[in-house]
Amino acid sequence: MLKEWKFKKRNITFSEKIKKEYHPLILELLAQRGIKTEKEIQQYFQASYDNDLDDPLKITGIKKAVERIIQAREKKEKIVIYGDYDADGVSSSAVLYEIFINLDFDNEIICYIPDRQTEGYGLNKQSIEYLQKKGASLIITVDCGITNVSEVSVAKKLGIDIIITDHHHVPTQIPKAYAIINPHMVDSGFIFSDLAGVGVAFKLAQALLLKINNSQKEQLKWLLDLVAIGTIADCVPLLGENRVLAKYGLIVLSKTRRVGLLEMFKVGRINISENNIPNAHKVAFQISPRINAAGRMDHANTAYNLLIEKNIVQARDLALEIEDKNKQRQKITSEIFQEVKALVDKSFSKKKFIFAESSHWPVGLLGLVAGKITEEFQKPTLIMQRQKKELVGSLRSIPEVNIIEKLEKCQDLLIKFGGHPQAAGISIKPENLRKFFQKMTQLIEEELSEKEVVINIDVDLEIKIDDINWELVTNLKKMEPFGVGNPEPVLVARNLIIEEVNKVGISKKHLKLLLRANNNPKILETIGFSLASRFPNLKKSDKIDIAFNLQEDEWNGQKKIQLNLLDIKLKENKTN
Repeated sequence: MLKEWKFKKRNITFSEKIKKEYHPLILELLAQRGIKTEKEIQQYFQASYDNDLDDPLKITGIKKAVERIIQAREKKEKIVIYGDYDADGVSSSAVLYEIFINLDFDNEIICYIPDRQTEGYGLNKQSIEYLQKKGASLIITVDCGITNVSEVSVAKKLGIDIIITDHHHVPTQIPKAYAIINPHMVDSGFIFSDLAGVGVAFKLAQALLLKINNSQKEQLKWLLDLVAIGTIADCVPLLGENRVLAKYGLIVLSKTRRVGLLEMFKVGRINISENNIPNAHKVAFQISPRINAAGRMDHANTAYNLLIEKNIVQARDLALEIEDKNKQRQKITSEIFQEVKALVDKSFSKKKFIFAESSHWPVGLLGLVAGKITEEFQKPTLIMQRQKKELVGSLRSIPEVNIIEKLEKCQDLLIKFGGHPQAAGISIKPENLRKFFQKMTQLIEEELSEKEVVINIDVDLEIKIDDINWELVTNLKKMEPFGVGNPEPVLVARNLIIEEVNKVGISKKHLKLLLRANNNPKILETIGFSLASRFPNLKKSDKIDIAFNLQEDEWNGQKKIQLNLLDIKLKENKTN
């Protein structure tokens, strides 16, 4: 599918004072993000951990939750942290566990993360009954719980109080929990509503410190490595409080005291240290996939134990196990993707909604495959595993279709569902599957009937070759961390001449070009990951336009400017 370059609007009205203080291209990028005043610019570049985090005690439900937790602490009740099996849920669980330990809770603290394969997402009746038999009287959910109406009712009947901390879509009917902390609740008290599950857990941790022992608030910063991992992994907007938490969390990650993370870095050859502060991209593509691999391939307890482990020998063993799981995950995901791709080519070429199911596809990989298929075909996709009594599945969508809204219209056919507009999970009885697929297909086709689905590349700026220098690269780095809501700037340069073409990588799937502008001796080094198959016929002297990210590349201690190619447009006119 061809990609359309969509240029952002450039309506800029900065004061003369601001123009003198900031790079002109950086000001244009800030304006496109809605950042125009001097105060907004300062908050963006100088996000402060001490000044820019909202008071957690203003959040609805948090005071009641804190009071109940303090009561449990005083009565030595058994407390359960009930998490989720992804990187956000695992890091959320570790945040709450560590705040309890730091505040000298003498209680027995249990972390319970359900098995993705046998239990699925969120609370379930069997786990609640198991925890009740273990003597639990308080369960605190993290990154889950907002859809578990019947499960919370079961817990209440068994004498267990439930505190829900979650950030997912709030359904029409909500559980009658002891307390609910969710930024998407009406009158939630959150000023910033886009926190990840770990961000919500961190607000509870902040509140506990304020009420129990505020003298330890400096220790709270050492939890920010976990907060950064969960926040970045969950793809929430890196604006507002998320920007503060991610920015400082990445710094803490570079200094982390967690032997588990340090061993993960060694085993995975991840270059992170005080001298190499990671960016969000490194977390998203090197750290969170490894944490997720534990729950995808086996059980998330391995990743949770890695994050809280204090013994270096045990940490090494856990890191090696996770590295092995991650390699298995990559291999099997690729195999399933090819299997589904063949099915799509055969049966879904004219349909707007892709659906595939099998009994042998691991539950933990369904979302990954759905995401890859959605990206490949630009269609909402559901990938499911058929189990004995039900099917469970993961959906991924395109910007034009809010998948959670569509699921709400089909909820009478589902056992349960939950998620976000672009990603969701469901479980369904086999007898309802055909009717569900037909209804979802109809809803999606109606939604897309008057919409043209194209892959847009949102371009920030068109620049000249002489604009590409270390001053611009340095200023761009100040805009990090990049992510959802604060994307890495996409630049366009035109009429560049190819000096050299190379296909690189083990499978020769990456494209490496040396480029120059006409009558300009300056040579640009570029890399286009996975672009070789899209542009197989490029050759020396071809004239092209490029869309790219401008980055600093370091190899063997040497730094250089590199253009990360996103797309190429071949010009009709060529130079000799």
